Amino acid sequence: MIETAHGEIVIKRRLESVAEVRRFVRLTLGRWEIDDFVPCLVASELVTNAIQHATTCADDDVTMRLSLADDGSLWLEVQDTSCIGPCMRPVELTSESGRGLFVVEQFTRCWGTRPLAGGAGKVVFAVLEP
Repeated sequence: MIETAHGEIVIKRRLESVAEVRRFVRLTLGRWEIDDFVPCLVASELVTNAIQHATTCADDDVTMRLSLADDGSLWLEVQDTSCIGPCMRPVELTSESGRGLFVVEQFTRCWGTRPLAGGAGKVVFAVLEP
């Protein structure tokens, strides 16, 4: 991947921060003249997962990055301090949560996880079609 544009936001571990991430995605993609609906949805799901399940301490930061590749694909990355990767689990029809990774799976070309060096955490990434 050759990056043509990049943006990054660092947020605190609070659910209110998800709204900050959506604003950041809208502003960044507006500058790149890209529709923001699906990227906002995917970013919200990945950041919410990191805030709720992946950070190890209330003071931990979560970093979200956007990168626009030369082929027009959009890369979203969410970095946190936990080494435990996300996993999709079955959801009851009456469940009020637990569908985030299913949504990510449906709206992306691919998604996955890569560890950070020294056990410092991980990056969950998602690639969206141009």
